[in-house]
Formats: sequence, C-alpha cells, structure tokens
Amino acid sequence: MKIYSLMFAGVGGQGSLLIAELTSLAAVQAGYDTKQTEVHGVSQRGGSVETHVRFGEKIHSPIVTPGEAHAVVGLEKLEALRFAHFIDPQNGTILVNDYELVPASVLNAEKIYPHESIEFLKSKGLRVISLPASQTARDLGDARMANVVLLGALSNLLPIEREVWDKTLRLRIPAKYLEGNLQAFEAGAKEMTERMKAEA
Repeated sequence: MKIYSLMFAGVGGQGSLLIAELTSLAAVQAGYDTKQTEVHGVSQRGGSVETHVRFGEKIHSPIVTPGEAHAVVGLEKLEALRFAHFIDPQNGTILVNDYELVPASVLNAEKIYPHESIEFLKSKGLRVISLPASQTARDLGDARMANVVLLGALSNLLPIEREVWDKTLRLRIPAKYLEGNLQAFEAGAKEMTERMKAEA
C-alpha cells in the first residue's frame, strides 16, 4: 500500500493546522494508519507554521522527509516556496493559494517578498497548481475558508472517498460554520478537477 506524505504550510491564523487535522481524521476514517506532527512554528504570532501528515498501511513516523512529499499545501505563496524542497520532484504536487501575505514587521518587505515564487517553482520543473483560494472563499462569504478550499483541491489527490471527507467535516466543524465550509470544500474540489482535466 502506498504511503502518502503531506506537508501543510501557512502563516499563523490561516488554518493550516485545521486542514492537517481534517486530513488526518479523514485518513483514519478511511482505515489508514495515520500520524501527524505537532505544529512547528509561531502560529500565535502570525509566523510560519508547518504540519506534517503521513498515512498508509503502517506509519512509523509522522515526519516528512525532504524530497518525498506527495503534496505540499501552501496557504500563502511565500510559505509554498519556503517548504517546496519537501516535494517529490517527480510525482508530487505543490498546491498554492495565489495569495500574498507580506509581513508588516519586516523592513522593505514588499520589495524583497518573492512575488514570482509560483513562476520560479514551475521553472524548476515542479508540478505547481495555483488556486485563488482566498478569492473563492471571499466569494462564498468568508475569506477564512481559503484553507478548506485548498483541502477540497487536495482531496482529488488522495485515496479518500468524498463521503469520508463530508463525514469528517460534519464531525469537526462547528454547526454554524459547517455549511460554508462544505461549500468551500466543494468549490476547491471542483476547481481542482477542472485543472487536472486541463492538464490531461
């Protein structure tokens, strides 16, 4: 049985931990041995946050080895670039929210921010799929759901049935936010399907 190694990267407050947790819960529901790391980073300060998730028949460590990730999910362009070295360059996919969060605390941040990061990663021959997750979430009424838009996109790359994802979302998301998050998941899954068809 194939082992899936996933990396979730974002800035504190973007919800990368939530979608890592949802992925872990869905994998367990689907019958896989699953392990997830604790959060690495300074999420409470708006700093860089990374979470590893691995699942398969038997998982001994939650830590993803650089160069072996099936997917890297970047909730922001700089974070996707920062953790791109984890991706399997032959078979992996970098999913990026086409969104820039320029750190206000860094001097001349706007000038030194890597605005061309998506193009740079593509130039290295990596499979990069950029989605306007933040805009999609705003269109649905809440920009905070960008993480779940990306989770919906990621679901197309994983061997977990849609019913399992739905069940997991219903179990984990508070009732007052559930409908919006289900819509966000569906929007991400649909857009990913269209991108994959366009690639074929």
